[in-house]
Amino acid sequence: QVQLVESGGGLVQAGGSLRLSCAASGRTFSIADMGWFRQAPGKEREFVARIIWSGGITYHADSVKGRFTVSRDIAKNTVYLQMNSLKPEDTAVYYCAARMMHLNEYGYWGQGTQVTVSS
Repeated sequence: QVQLVESGGGLVQAGGSLRLSCAASGRTFSIADMGWFRQAPGKEREFVARIIWSGGITYHADSVKGRFTVSRDIAKNTVYLQMNSLKPEDTAVYYCAARMMHLNEYGYWGQGTQVTVSS
């Protein structure tokens, strides 16, 4: 079992920045990668970014490349999403998720944190 707790959401003006955090606890030694997803009202959940836990390799959706950066602190079992140059279309509930070794799907999800970008 892995527990994930997100923090750092809020209200920001367009062009501003926020940093989301996701703290993992439990069987963190079995985590293969951690991802960030978001879901806007009336839309499906979409991939934002992910990071390979051991090697630190990162992947970002085209819509956020150059603006968002995923990183992790292994000692703190925490993954971050630095979001710069925010746009109103980035408004959504952001979720972090953990994929365990030898599994293909993200099996653990946080409760979500709201990010609202005003124009």
